[in-house]
Amino acid sequence: MSLVLVDKNVRPHVSVCTLNKPERLNSMSFPLVQALYEALDDVAQDNDCWVVVLTGAGRGFCSGLDLHDRGVPPNSHDLGFSRLAMKSMSYMSDVVPAMRNIPQPIIAAINGPAYGGGMCLTLGADVRYASDTAVFCSAGIINGLTSSELGATYLLPRAVGTSNANELLLTGRKIDAAEALRIGLVSKVLPDGDVLNYALETAEEMTTNLSPFGFMMTKQSSWSNIEISSLAAAIELENRNQLLAGYTGNLDEAIAAFKEKRKPSYKE
Repeated sequence: MSLVLVDKNVRPHVSVCTLNKPERLNSMSFPLVQALYEALDDVAQDNDCWVVVLTGAGRGFCSGLDLHDRGVPPNSHDLGFSRLAMKSMSYMSDVVPAMRNIPQPIIAAINGPAYGGGMCLTLGADVRYASDTAVFCSAGIINGLTSSELGATYLLPRAVGTSNANELLLTGRKIDAAEALRIGLVSKVLPDGDVLNYALETAEEMTTNLSPFGFMMTKQSSWSNIEISSLAAAIELENRNQLLAGYTGNLDEAIAAFKEKRKPSYKE
């Protein structure tokens, strides 16, 4: 049984990656994370895939680290304790940058609990929608560890502000979907059972009305400019991306479509 399912062309140019360990609320063992790396690589290499939706099987998105059977990272059989520890930490945490690095935007359809590393996975997505059964918390700090994992202390304050982020990170409190919407952790809350379909509808709308080059480069700019040193540097990057987009011919197609009262058909 694959721990991450990849369903291609669920809608035109849209693939769905499903964390598939529902009996454990899709908890993050090393085998599951390895399967997620492989799934991300698969869709990244698929030129027909323009948008990715990430969700969980069953009644949860991801309950965080599997506390019962974590397994070991691949290619670690001959490592001593210290090297194994470092490899384990980096292998688990680098999955969020891997989400960032694929060219396609990722829409998270959060269909239930997203605890600890599961909440961090949602932060690696470009857009987050939640079902009304979704619950978020930073679980590490209530399990004797810290909340500093998988980039949470970097990404969460940028998503919801420092006070809201620190309340989540320092208390380990659970927040429901309505609170997540209020603080800006998610963009929309849907009735239970509707969140995946809404994510797919959004993805299909993107592939129908927007250029794949345009939202690929917008994703790249948005992530890069989170880290950039100044407004001037951000604008320089935007200028270059806009110039590159101009060479695709998409603007000419948009003008022609407007004049002919039809939807544009972007090839790039």
